[in-house]
Amino acid sequence: MRRRLLSAALGGALVLAGLGGCGIPDRTAVQIEQRGPAAETSWSSGRGSEPPTRAASGSDAEGFVRNFLAAAAGEPDRAYERVKQFIAPTHRAGLQEKQGSEVALSVVRLTDNPVITPDVDSIKVTITVQQVGLLRANGILVPPLATETTYEFRLVNAGPVGQDDIGFYVSDPPNLLLLSDEALRQYYQTKSIYFWNSDRTRLVPDQRYLSSAVPPERRVSEVVRWLTAGPSEWLRIGVSGLPDRTEMINNATGSDGRWEVNLDMPGADEQRLEQLATQLAWSLQDMDLDGTLEIKILNQPRKLVDLGEQRSTNQLYGFDESAQRFCVYEGAIHALAVGNELPGLVPVAAEANRDVVSAGLRRAGGDVLAALVLAGENGRQRLAVGRGQELVETFVTSESAHTTMGRPVWIRTDGGRPSGLVVADGGLYRFDDHAVLRPVSLGLPGRVSAVAAALDGHRIAVIVGGALYVAAISWEGGVPTVGPARRLVISLHNPTAVDWAGESRLVVAGSAGRPAIYDVSVDGALETRLRDDTGAAATQLSAVPAQLSPLAGSFMYEANGVIYRSNPFQRLGREHVQDVTPPPAGVHAGYPTAPFFLY
Repeated sequence: MRRRLLSAALGGALVLAGLGGCGIPDRTAVQIEQRGPAAETSWSSGRGSEPPTRAASGSDAEGFVRNFLAAAAGEPDRAYERVKQFIAPTHRAGLQEKQGSEVALSVVRLTDNPVITPDVDSIKVTITVQQVGLLRANGILVPPLATETTYEFRLVNAGPVGQDDIGFYVSDPPNLLLLSDEALRQYYQTKSIYFWNSDRTRLVPDQRYLSSAVPPERRVSEVVRWLTAGPSEWLRIGVSGLPDRTEMINNATGSDGRWEVNLDMPGADEQRLEQLATQLAWSLQDMDLDGTLEIKILNQPRKLVDLGEQRSTNQLYGFDESAQRFCVYEGAIHALAVGNELPGLVPVAAEANRDVVSAGLRRAGGDVLAALVLAGENGRQRLAVGRGQELVETFVTSESAHTTMGRPVWIRTDGGRPSGLVVADGGLYRFDDHAVLRPVSLGLPGRVSAVAAALDGHRIAVIVGGALYVAAISWEGGVPTVGPARRLVISLHNPTAVDWAGESRLVVAGSAGRPAIYDVSVDGALETRLRDDTGAAATQLSAVPAQLSPLAGSFMYEANGVIYRSNPFQRLGREHVQDVTPPPAGVHAGYPTAPFFLY
């Protein structure tokens, strides 16, 4: 057996040598320099059901390690069974098995090529990892509990006595279920389920992972169970769960466009049932369910829902305007003309459009909200806030002045008093339509360098102390309060700018050896490289969420005083700036800066 093992070990070593010593590819599946952030459904396609079996890689050690890091994928109740098939029989007892809701997978990201070293009677494997999170049986990825940065185990050929097995087994395995981030991408579907905000006026998305192995007839049941279990921990301050003690009675049943859900739901009056119908319609939207759903309470039919019609009459965000590009050029806001896009009209009156450093504009019903950072005396900066229908003419300027201020962002509200967020001198502040700045406590160490607000108005992303966080917003009495922040574990170092690219995705600038821009899931687990080298660190970043068209997925960024756009990547110069006077002969034209979108 030693001869056969040595042959396999040397064969594995030769395979690795033939691959240039690359071991498991370091995120070879990502797309570099692509058109823009992946579509909202790109991580929901599900390219497989069950992960490969132990023998699928044959005598390829590199392939075996990759498959071992995917073995836990699938339905939770069979996770240990699948992983133990990869472990030598005499070592299986070392993996302490858990049951039911206690089953959890430690999602890791390989930070370097695995080291696979042939030995006399085994192969030593060392993997260096970044702990991404803990995937629980309910589909939630929570912050990681494990702290290990390396794992070591061995590959042996030690099948049952008398059986001449082909391939490897793991000996001395880690005492937990490991799942690579690439396996998470391949064998799970990302899904958004929705909870009402505390005022029950808007739905807020919450990300889950659904195993591709779950058969279609059980997926409705999984979504309903997720809703009855309540929102993710970090979202709870900003949303409302179903009534206490709400439970599903048996599994959802149905087929061919008609489903039944039976619940025990205290206080299920007509208003609550209508709200539940909207939650279900949107939470089931990406399952190709456009038929009818009957909601029963304690076996009694209570509401019949046309899912497609329910979504149509209860829009998530209530707007369909196209996004338009703008920038700051020579101290004033100007529209940008790119390709065949129609440039917008600057909605700020000319007499107020001066001394502008950066700006945040947003449509709110029939009005435009404008927040301008203005350069004043001695280089101090102040915030000016205004509101108008087609043109904002009157502004209120803040009393407080700061050395530096970031681009202000508006928080989407439901017709209440406008509110926004801005970074100033390393702190986070909220502002209102009177330009009054009030500090926001995040309870995090370090200086705040960037903030971005999601379309729903109840989630933000912030960069604090060189780390990326997300947090929920609670609106009490019309005043936004930021809840406990969750740190995202990403491979980018020292993030510098962030914006929301969709319901569950962020566009983040940082360093990956070189300045780069990544598309990152809201829990940090899934990454796609968008720009592999921006030349210099991006200091400002603005994206169009995937829910908007036709610029969905587009973003612009500023690096070293120059702005660029995606789809495709292109530097934008004075020739793209609308309504500017050419400079006099011999005078060098400046560059546009501080890019942003109006939508």
